Amino acid sequence: MPATKQSIRAPNPPIEDSVFKSFRLDGRTVIITGGADGIGYEIARGLAEAGANIAIWYNSSPKAAKIATTISEDFNVKTKTYQVDVRDYEAVETAVAQAVTDFGRLDVMIANAGIPTKAGGLDDKVEDWNNVRAVDFDGAYYCLRAAGLVFRNQGHGVGIATASMSGHAANVPQEQSCYNACKAGVIHLAKSLSVEWAKWGGRINSVSPGYVDTEISEDCPFEMKEEWFSLTPLKRDADPRELKGIYLYLASDASSYTTGADFVIDGGYTAR
Repeated sequence: MPATKQSIRAPNPPIEDSVFKSFRLDGRTVIITGGADGIGYEIARGLAEAGANIAIWYNSSPKAAKIATTISEDFNVKTKTYQVDVRDYEAVETAVAQAVTDFGRLDVMIANAGIPTKAGGLDDKVEDWNNVRAVDFDGAYYCLRAAGLVFRNQGHGVGIATASMSGHAANVPQEQSCYNACKAGVIHLAKSLSVEWAKWGGRINSVSPGYVDTEISEDCPFEMKEEWFSLTPLKRDADPRELKGIYLYLASDASSYTTGADFVIDGGYTAR
């Protein structure tokens, strides 16, 4: 008798009929690096509103504890803060383990911490180049690696990396070769890891925001911002709250068939 053919098809996960239920994160634990400011803070609020417990990682923000308390009170979820230098892999791995102990589980890692570069590739000091790379690229890898080891052991988990439209374009008028290269690297890192993680049930994607109205851009000259707006079809930058939806989608079961993708949220800047 002929041998029975064996399919390599993986089983479908449980799917909610209700799209609203598929976005819920009740009881899940999310680590957000750079979670005390700007985009990270709004991500934390968005995911907490959907029911997630939040571990906020920060480097030096004096308001991290207050922010965690506010989120906890606003959405009735558990929050904790962790001061972590994402440039140090041992510190990252230790903080991941501590979060698992404190919350009893880990479901999502959002590698969001990042810093800008202030000069072009020839004018940047080598030590500044190394520091931006250590935070923006190495730090993203360290966080995704440490969380990924936990996810692989449990057979599920979600990684989200904050990249940038700068990983797709050379921004003007500012010169920032290091930042652009690091963010391009983050995009491809997420794609590469997504193929590896899929073997055991993990998912990973990246988000590439455009110009966002945060503290990082506050000291940019008026003329520079005007050029940004002139090159952006929507003629403005983003309110960080406009990014909450994409992170919630990627963190939740609503995106159960989404992996290895990069989501550009840039007001049309790279569509030109």
